[in-house]
Amino acid sequence: MKGYFVTGTDTGIGKTRVSAGLLKALSNAGMKSAGMKPVASGAEQTPHGLRNEDALALMAAASLKKPYAVVNPYCFAPPVAPHLAAREAQVEIEMDPIRAAYAELCRGADAVVVEGVGGWQVPLSAGLEVPDLTREFDLPVLLVVGMRLGCLNHALLTARAIRADGLELGGWVANGIDPDFQRPEANLATLEAELGAPLLARLEYAPKAPLAETAAGLAEAAAALAQLPRQ
Repeated sequence: MKGYFVTGTDTGIGKTRVSAGLLKALSNAGMKSAGMKPVASGAEQTPHGLRNEDALALMAAASLKKPYAVVNPYCFAPPVAPHLAAREAQVEIEMDPIRAAYAELCRGADAVVVEGVGGWQVPLSAGLEVPDLTREFDLPVLLVVGMRLGCLNHALLTARAIRADGLELGGWVANGIDPDFQRPEANLATLEAELGAPLLARLEYAPKAPLAETAAGLAEAAAALAQLPRQ
């Protein structure tokens, strides 16, 4: 399956913005796109059960409409680390339900975008971490770098960890999250020189940007994905 596993240099740095925008850009390019948030913590109770805002955004952006339980098989109410939320709910996050949901998600899709939770090294249970999901899906990693003070250290450490885990860093997106960030061009140039992966898009600081605008900024990334061989 063509696609990306989207991770980030931290939590709250724009993984959902990039994931949803990429899904929309893939749809605009004529590809049947499907999005997934395997594990989410931070959700509201609704008449239909717990619903996570990020997972709903992926559902809205994808051209293939899948049931919520397929898009987000593990959903927890408190906005805390997922292994802690699961422990409080007396639930063990396991690979089998995620694997089954992913197989259903891929059915009929040309490309998938899977959004991780938190940063790269977040534990999900005693024996399961975010890298295990990426390895299971066999997708290249797309790293979202939140452009703010400290991004060089966070991005380079994350890239090193991805490769140490034996996984492919397929590219990265520079996402503007701090309007007062100093020396943005110099930081961007440093990352381009040091990360060793293609810069797929640069998104300016725009906290309320419509999905169509973000998708336009990710059009080249979608085109590059369309050219990748199926995994």
